[in-house]
Amino acid sequence: MKTRIVSLVSVMALSGLAYAGGDVAPIEEPVVVPEVVDNSAFYVGIGFGQVSINDDQTIEEIQSTLVMLQAGYQYNAYVALEGRLSFGFNTDYDPGNTGNTGGDYDNDISSWGIYVKPMYPITDAFDIYALLGYGGAQLGNLESGDAYESGFHWGLGAQYEVMENILIFADYVKLYDGTGFDYRAQDEDVDADAWTVGLSYKF
Repeated sequence: MKTRIVSLVSVMALSGLAYAGGDVAPIEEPVVVPEVVDNSAFYVGIGFGQVSINDDQTIEEIQSTLVMLQAGYQYNAYVALEGRLSFGFNTDYDPGNTGNTGGDYDNDISSWGIYVKPMYPITDAFDIYALLGYGGAQLGNLESGDAYESGFHWGLGAQYEVMENILIFADYVKLYDGTGFDYRAQDEDVDADAWTVGLSYKF
């Protein structure tokens, strides 16, 4: 009889423990809040390259070595606003089939532009980008005065962050594509292009 009572008490005690265990709250895993990366920054840069104006009919070409100054603001990982100012020097002239005399040429090419800069990050350090905006290009020191054209500019490029806040970049920009260049070559197709390699610093 005692054995039965002990067994019954044991069963009841175990049942009570099991019932009480049902009131234990489940363990909640901690909520991980993702880190928000702030990509906004002002930046400045300098680049070196080559700018050229070409006449497609006469195959006449004027090339200048360029120094480009750059300043902009990156809003996030995908877009920036950028301004550029370029100065040409050490100009070469190819007369093409015009019969003109080639050689030394002092009529340097300069340009400016304001661009929206859409960007696509391939990795944390490497981006490709486009340049879309408005600007002008000038062929200076001509006998009849400077020749100047302005309009839509577009370009493509890539940049790589070699160390924190320091980037190297390379890009191509179409500065002009139309008929004539101001008062020159009025009935001929003329285009102007710039290739630049440089260094930028983010603040």
